[in-house]
Amino acid sequence: MNTIPIFEPHAHMISRVTDDYERMSAAGVKVVLEPAFWLGQPRTSVGSFIDYFDTLIGFERYRASQFGIHHVCAMALNPREANDPGVRDAVLKLLPRYLEKGGVVAVGELGLDEMTSTEEACFEVQVELAKKHSLPLLVHTPHRNKRQGFVRCFELLKHSGFPLEQVLLDHGNEETIAITMGTGVLQGFSIYPNTKMDPPRMVALLKKYGTERISINSACDWGISDPLSVPKTVALMREAGFEEASIRKLVWDTPAEFFSASGRVNRAEWVCPPEAAPFSATGTTIARGGGKVPGSCC
Repeated sequence: MNTIPIFEPHAHMISRVTDDYERMSAAGVKVVLEPAFWLGQPRTSVGSFIDYFDTLIGFERYRASQFGIHHVCAMALNPREANDPGVRDAVLKLLPRYLEKGGVVAVGELGLDEMTSTEEACFEVQVELAKKHSLPLLVHTPHRNKRQGFVRCFELLKHSGFPLEQVLLDHGNEETIAITMGTGVLQGFSIYPNTKMDPPRMVALLKKYGTERISINSACDWGISDPLSVPKTVALMREAGFEEASIRKLVWDTPAEFFSASGRVNRAEWVCPPEAAPFSATGTTIARGGGKVPGSCC
C-alpha cells in the first residue's frame, strides 16, 4: 500500500473517464494539475477555448473533488494551436482573464511543437504573461527532434530572463537530462507508453541522476496512456531500493512546492481531501456541476 501522497503534475483529465479519478485516489493521488492542451483536432473559434477553459476551472475541479482529489490547472495556448491564425490571436487576448482565476497555478502548456517562428513568438508572449501574473511555466517540448526542441526551448527561456527555477521543462528523456541538469530548471518526465518514458527507464534514470529537481507525470490524455503511471513508478522505485524520503521528494515535495509558489493555493490544504459535493441519488452516479466550486476541508 502506498503511504506517500502523490502530486500528479500533468494529466489531461478532461479526456479521462470518472473511474480514473477513483483509481488515482485509491493509489494515493491527492492533487492533479491539468494543463491546457490540444484536443485532437483544430478548434474553430475562440468560443470553444472559453468553454474548455471554464471546464478546467469548474467541472473538472468539481469532478475530482468527489474522489478526494484537489484539482488545479495551468492555462495557455498550446504550441500546436499557436500555428492556427483562426484562433491564435484571440486566445492570447483571452488568456489574461483566466490567469487571474483561483486554481490557476501556472502558465502551460506553452512551448514548441513543429518549432516554427510563430510558435516561438507565442512562447515569448506567454512568458511575459507569466511574469506579469507571477506564475510559473509548464513548458511542452516537441515529440519529434526531441533534443533540438529541448535545446531551443531552453534557449528561449534563458533569453527571456524568466527565472529558471520557476520553469518546469517537460517531456524529457535520457537524451535531454544533461542539457538542463544543474541549471535550476525543474525537469519533467512523462511516463507515457510507446512515445515517451516507461517506469523501468525512469527508474534507471533516477538511479543515475537522483531525484533533485526532477518531477514525473503521466501526461495521460486520449492517447494510449495510464493515469496510474506515477504510482506504478513509485512501486518500482521501492523494489529498486529507493529510500522513502527520495520517493516523497520526487512525487510530492518537489511538485507541491513548485506549483504552490504562485501563492494562489495553500499547500498545507492539499494533504486533506477537498470538500466534495454529494453524489446524486437519481439518474447518474456523479452529481451535476454548476453550483459552488468546492473549497477545502482545512
